[in-house]
Amino acid sequence: MTTPRSVSGRWIEDWDPENEEYWHRTGQRVARRNLVLSIASEHIGFSVWSLWSVLVLFLSPDIGFTFAPGEKFLLVIVPTLVGALLRLPYTAAVARFGGRNWTVFASAVLLVPASLAAVFVQRPGTPLWAFLLIGATAGMGGANFASSMTNITAFYPRRHQGWALGLNAGGGNLGVALVQMLGLLVITTAGDLHPSYVAAFYLPLIVLVSVLAALRMDNIAAVRTEPGAQREAVADPHTWWISLLYIGTFGSFIGYGFAFGLVLQTEFGSTPLQAASVTFLGPLLGSVARPLGGRMADRWGGAGVTLIGFSGLALGTAALLVAASTSFFPLFVGAFTFLFVLSGIGNGSTYKLIPAVFARQAEEAITSGRDATGAFARARRLSGAVIGIAGAVGALGGVAINAAFRASYSGPHGSITPALYSFLAFYALCFAVTWRVYLRHESRTAAAAPRSAHNVEAGHAG
Repeated sequence: MTTPRSVSGRWIEDWDPENEEYWHRTGQRVARRNLVLSIASEHIGFSVWSLWSVLVLFLSPDIGFTFAPGEKFLLVIVPTLVGALLRLPYTAAVARFGGRNWTVFASAVLLVPASLAAVFVQRPGTPLWAFLLIGATAGMGGANFASSMTNITAFYPRRHQGWALGLNAGGGNLGVALVQMLGLLVITTAGDLHPSYVAAFYLPLIVLVSVLAALRMDNIAAVRTEPGAQREAVADPHTWWISLLYIGTFGSFIGYGFAFGLVLQTEFGSTPLQAASVTFLGPLLGSVARPLGGRMADRWGGAGVTLIGFSGLALGTAALLVAASTSFFPLFVGAFTFLFVLSGIGNGSTYKLIPAVFARQAEEAITSGRDATGAFARARRLSGAVIGIAGAVGALGGVAINAAFRASYSGPHGSITPALYSFLAFYALCFAVTWRVYLRHESRTAAAAPRSAHNVEAGHAG
C-alpha cells in the first residue's frame, strides 16, 4: 500500500510511517503538511498564553488602571497555572477526538481569550477579578503544546521524531518572543495607550490557522497511545527527577518570559517602551538555544550539559543580585538574557535525558534475561508518557517564579532579592540531583543509547 486510506472526516487508516517505502512515497508529504500547521497552531497558542506578559506593561493610570505590582504579577501567574494544569487533559484529547479535530478546536477556542482581552483591556475601571478570569482563559494557549506534540508524534517514524518534535516545540516557544515584539511595535507606532491592538492582532490569525487546520490536517485512526503508560510512568522515580529538572529549565524560561518586563517596571521604573524594547530578546535567544542544547547533549551527554546549564543559571542569578544591589540596568538586562539562553540549552539537554534513561533500563532488563523487544517497547512507552508529564510539571515552575517575584515585591519596601536567593537555592538542588542521579551513569547511558536509538526517541518538550 502506498497511499493512506481515508474515511469520512479526514481520518487516515493504515498509517504506517515505520515502513520506509510507504514513508518516502506518501507518508513524509502528509506528515510535513500536518507538522507545518501544528507549528502554526502551537505558535499562536504560546503567543496567546504569554499575551498578559505584554498587556500588564500597558496597565497604567494613563489608561485608567492603578494595579499594584503584586496584582500585576498575579495577572501573569494565572495563565501560567491554567496552562500547566490543562496540559495532561489536552494530551489525552488527541487520542479521544483525533489530532486534526482537536487542533481545530484548540486553535479556534483561543478567540475567547484574545477577544475578551482586546475588549476589556481598554475599559478603565475593569476590576482585577475580571482580568484574572480573562487571563485564565489564555491558559488554554499554553496547553496547546501538549496536544500538538502528542499529535505530531503519531505522524512521524521514531527515527525522525526528535527532529519533528524539536521544530514543533521551537516554533511554539518563539510565540513568547514574537508577542513581546508585537507589543514593542504597537508602543512605537501607536503609543502605550492602545493595548487592545496587541490582542486584536491575533484574532484573524486564529481564524486563519483554525480554517487551515480544518481543511488540511488529518486524524490518524490508530493513534499510537499505550493504555496505562502514564500510570506506569508515574510509578517510575525518573519521571519525577526529570520533572524536577524541567521545572528549573522550562519553568525558568516561561516564568522569566512572563515576568521580565514587569520586573523592569517594578525594579527600575521602566516605561512600557523601555521594557518592551528589551523583553523580547531573552525569549527569542532562549528559543533558538533550545535545539543547541539538544545537539550538545547528543555530543557530550545530557547530564553533563544539564549540569553546565544549572551552573550557568546560578551564575546568571548571582549577576542579577549584583545588578539589583547596584541598580546597574545594563548588567541586569544582560544577566536576565543570559538566564534565557541557559534555560533554553537546559530545555534541550534535560529532555535528551529521557530516552537515555529508559534505554539504560532496557539494557539492564535485557542483561537480566528479559526479551529485548519487550524491554525496548517499554522504554518507548515510558519515554512518550514522561514527555507529557514533565511538560505539565515543568510549566508549574513558571508559576513558582512569578509567585516568588510577587511575594518579594509585596509591601512598601519589597525588592527582588528574596526571590533571587530562592532561585539560587533551587538551582543548587537541581545541580545536586543532576550530578547524583544522572551524571554518574552518563557513560552507561551513552553506551545504551546507540543500540536503542531506533527504538527510543523523545522530542523537545516545551
